[in-house]
Amino acid sequence: MTTRTVAPYRRDLVLISSAAVAWGAGGAAAAVLFRTSGLGPLAVSFWRVTVAALVLALACACRPGPARSTTPRRTAVVLGVGMAGYQGAYFAAVDHAGLALGTLVTLGTGPVFVAVGARVLLGERPGRRGVLVIVIALAGLALLVGGPVNTGPGQAWGVGAALLSALGYSGVTLYTRAVGGGQADAVSFAAGLLVLLPFALAEGVWPRTGAALPVLGWLVFLGVVPTLLAYRWYFAGLATVPAGTAAVVVLLEPLAAAVLAVALLGERLTVNLVVGSAVLLTAVALLPREGGLPVAADR
Repeated sequence: MTTRTVAPYRRDLVLISSAAVAWGAGGAAAAVLFRTSGLGPLAVSFWRVTVAALVLALACACRPGPARSTTPRRTAVVLGVGMAGYQGAYFAAVDHAGLALGTLVTLGTGPVFVAVGARVLLGERPGRRGVLVIVIALAGLALLVGGPVNTGPGQAWGVGAALLSALGYSGVTLYTRAVGGGQADAVSFAAGLLVLLPFALAEGVWPRTGAALPVLGWLVFLGVVPTLLAYRWYFAGLATVPAGTAAVVVLLEPLAAAVLAVALLGERLTVNLVVGSAVLLTAVALLPREGGLPVAADR
């Protein structure tokens, strides 16, 4: 990688890291909404996409001149449908299987699916050090989200939803990487909104409890930061960051969520959280700063 291409790679790595941290903050915001509003996981997913679409439309209306997106219409629709699908599936996994198991299966299998897909479809082949980075990252994730596992009758459905979410995330990541990056624009969020609307209506789309102003504030935050901004950062970053590297960096999401849960929601600081955070940060630190996961030469 030449000096001319190192700078965009580093910039895009920062964009993906920022998206992961924002998604972690979104997890904390969703937890607050589940507690205080009576909204279900699909309704929260619907509102976050709806708010993102409205804010983006307002921003485009206030901008002088015609609003133009550099993302092809087909790519924008794929991104919107994909992110709506794997978001909803993840929240359904958490609802049925519990936060620990849902997060572990979704985020733990994601890097594996991405690594396999990147090898088969994109020719991105991680070398031994690359495999070691993925293994260390997954070990950190296992420690980070380790906890009581829901063994209720919905566990199998929850695990299935988590695998579906991981497959959806992997597919969108690989597609975006294959087309050289993209942008979550108004078309993307409109497509995601339409996908989630019938499920949100079936679940109950209006808040049933809690004060209206705080609930609205959390929904606006969820729609702007972890949705509108984070997805634009993530998809733009995939222009130069290999899919496998992005999958490892995104594991910063549960770390950010855990830190915020301790700092803002009063959750207990545990040994698993401390050790898991250190292991996960070690894996991210092992990623080269001039390229993606170390790649083995084809023979």
